[in-house]
Amino acid sequence: MSGQESKFYQKLKAADPFFLMAGPNVIQSQDHIFKMCRQIKSVTDSLGVEFIFKSSFDKANRTNMTSFRGPGMEEGLKVLEAVKTAFDVPIVTDVHDASQCEAVARVADIIQIPAFLCRQTDLLVAAAKTGKVINIKKGQFCAASVRIDVFSTFSICLVMRNSADKCRAVGNPNVMVCERGTMFGYSDLVVDPRNLVWMRDANCPVVADITHSLQQPAGKALEGGGVASGGLRDLIPCVARTCVAVGLDGIFMEVHDDPNTSPVDGPTQWPLRNFKPLLEELLAIAKVSKGKEPVEIDLTPAGDDWSP
Repeated sequence: MSGQESKFYQKLKAADPFFLMAGPNVIQSQDHIFKMCRQIKSVTDSLGVEFIFKSSFDKANRTNMTSFRGPGMEEGLKVLEAVKTAFDVPIVTDVHDASQCEAVARVADIIQIPAFLCRQTDLLVAAAKTGKVINIKKGQFCAASVRIDVFSTFSICLVMRNSADKCRAVGNPNVMVCERGTMFGYSDLVVDPRNLVWMRDANCPVVADITHSLQQPAGKALEGGGVASGGLRDLIPCVARTCVAVGLDGIFMEVHDDPNTSPVDGPTQWPLRNFKPLLEELLAIAKVSKGKEPVEIDLTPAGDDWSP
């Protein structure tokens, strides 16, 4: 690694108003992946959005032992390589173990670190050593910031900055951090828009996962016993609008042509039929928002002669 930002990373940073990582949660078949990539790309091309195709070869943290996980790394990477070649799109996919990073880097342009693993040093280092762009999801258990007030002064120590710095420490500056909600009691997530501001302290692009953020982990009872993850799909636009208005560099979202039949995270996948209208709305919000611009607060007392 050169220790320099890659051209692809610079392209993502320059995306206006944001880049988009989108696709179905997990690889169901090559035919399905090709269909989804073709249809999502047709929308992003028409709207001029920088697009990275997303899907997973293995969902290693399923609620149930018998749940569908995907085709596995070997077969999954073959599918992702095929769709990358066929549609000339960059690829993002996730890893769960340090041993996977080298093989995944031969196909993926962005290696994603799952939220539950965002502090795993060996995994972060192995991913970073590939030289690829690393997207680190903020753990549901992590505070975005810890403020320490000492004699009227304070410092903000960001958990995500520490994770990003682990990647930079081995010579890879191509890092992004991703908000995906915080656990609020049992089986529920809440998105705190302030996190998108505080996470900027990591000094890298900030991404919002607008679909997993509405997940309700192990919050859905199954017939015959047991639980699965539920979700609040109808609130995805609410979270998406908020995040874009606050200001971000990229959006992560899972999109499916038939969410009710998806074998993984169906309740939080956005319907393909509603994909373009939502993306159009988010672009419109981003173009008028000043969310990424710092506000200079003037605390000078306003006298009687002050006028707005």
